[in-house]
Amino acid sequence: MGALTGVRVIDLTNVLSGPFCTLHLALLGAEVVKVENPKAGDLARVLGNVPRLNKALMGTSFLAQNANKKSVTLNLKANEGKEVFEKLVARADVVVENFRPDVMPRLGLGYPVLAGINPRIVYCGISGFGQTGPDAEKPAYDQIIQGLSGEMDVNGDERLHPLRAGFPVCDTVGGLNAAFAILAALYHREKTGEGQMIDVALLDSIMPLMGWVAANLLIGGQEPVAMGNDNFTAAPSGTFRTEDGHINIAANKQEQWEAVAEVIGAPELLTDPRFRERDERRKNRNALTPLLEEKLRKKPTAFWAGALNARDVPSGDILSLKAALAQPQVEHRQVLHEVKVDDEIGEVKIFGLTARLSKTPGAITSPPPRLGAHTEEVLVGLGYSREDVAALKERGIV
Repeated sequence: MGALTGVRVIDLTNVLSGPFCTLHLALLGAEVVKVENPKAGDLARVLGNVPRLNKALMGTSFLAQNANKKSVTLNLKANEGKEVFEKLVARADVVVENFRPDVMPRLGLGYPVLAGINPRIVYCGISGFGQTGPDAEKPAYDQIIQGLSGEMDVNGDERLHPLRAGFPVCDTVGGLNAAFAILAALYHREKTGEGQMIDVALLDSIMPLMGWVAANLLIGGQEPVAMGNDNFTAAPSGTFRTEDGHINIAANKQEQWEAVAEVIGAPELLTDPRFRERDERRKNRNALTPLLEEKLRKKPTAFWAGALNARDVPSGDILSLKAALAQPQVEHRQVLHEVKVDDEIGEVKIFGLTARLSKTPGAITSPPPRLGAHTEEVLVGLGYSREDVAALKERGIV
């Protein structure tokens, strides 16, 4: 039993923000029926760095976000397709889409219509800017939101600025925000019987994650300065050169700073008036860093990380993605799972649910589906015969 066993989700989403949302619902045990257009399906099916997988409509981007889902092809522009969709909604708990706000109403399938079919439905619309407002109808991808949210402006340093995050953080955060909101709406429905509409904007979702950076501006009136790998809240807190590379050190407390000075063999820094107090160290970080690196360059990162962590100073190497995924701690936590897709594609490694629930653990129970793999199964469950499904396929409805 998963935490969401018995919950049926109709997934109209594409590419990343929506599929990332519904993936987490699926990992928690929900039955997620992914509704795709019959011609090509989710755009992510052709996105990835392996041409043979793209040609098979099973691109790496699709494989990463769509385990545990059923794929049904359906032409929502055709009346017969809409009829099938309405039958799905009548038996569903959740509908998730990440179109522009005008798409579902134009299809005649907006929230008011679907709520009329099923008043208990929880409908979640994910978009770049939300369902309302002056920018609601603008197109948006992750990088556009990174720029408009202020995120790119706080990244980088004086040499490289503005700077985009190296992965689509706005899409993934927006997807998690949507999943969180859907769970809250389902809990509300359990108490009241009421469904509701959820409006999630990627722009809204990412900005609160800037936390202290935004608070310093909103409350303290201080505009952020791009500081690269330095942490503006404390010093020494950032990235430093060692004998064989770099190390991250976060000495955010006074006793941690004192431990750093002792471990690297520089007790004189503790009596230097520029570095005695936290605020003074922050002001003089540019003078402090080379003095620290003079000592740190004498030994390798592994030595310093071990010595500093032993003194309760958070420290660590800066790993490549390949090395990060191979860490014993990551393997111990079973973050990655090997899943056999089918005989042609073979096994792939994908992420599972990273939250560990003691009573209802999440699990990967089925591989990412081929386009339309479950169309007949799902439609027969709605009361269609196999002959009906074949006729719908002949007419391009499924």
